[in-house]
Amino acid sequence: MSKRIFTKEQIETLLQNKNVAGCTDKSISYHKKFKLLAVKKYQEGLPVSLIFKQAEFNIDIIGRDTPRYCLRRWRKIFKEKGEAGLKTDNRGKHKLGGKPKGRPLNITNFSDKDKLRRLEAEIAYLKAENHFLAKLRKKSLN
Repeated sequence: MSKRIFTKEQIETLLQNKNVAGCTDKSISYHKKFKLLAVKKYQEGLPVSLIFKQAEFNIDIIGRDTPRYCLRRWRKIFKEKGEAGLKTDNRGKHKLGGKPKGRPLNITNFSDKDKLRRLEAEIAYLKAENHFLAKLRKKSLN
């Protein structure tokens, strides 16, 4: 993952581009149609930087190497799965199925309401766990 951090102004600029589906301070999500169009233009012989410039991306904001890495990734998906591979969202789809375990969920991008609901559920889970362990301790002492 890139070490660049987008400022609020850069995020606003990126979100104004019709080829951007979403943007956070660390990543850009591109529209599926743009991904497919970019792969096809590349196959026609257009340079990567020109494809992104024609799509009105500011290379100074997204980074000089980003277009090359994106297109490499999209071409690999296109080669393996065809157009359908670029049209479906595969984030969070682990080869074994479901979300990979081991990484904590980053809740910084959630709304306050969602954060509160998640934290309340976590508290309820921890209370139930403590209750269960107390019962287990009590049982083992008897």
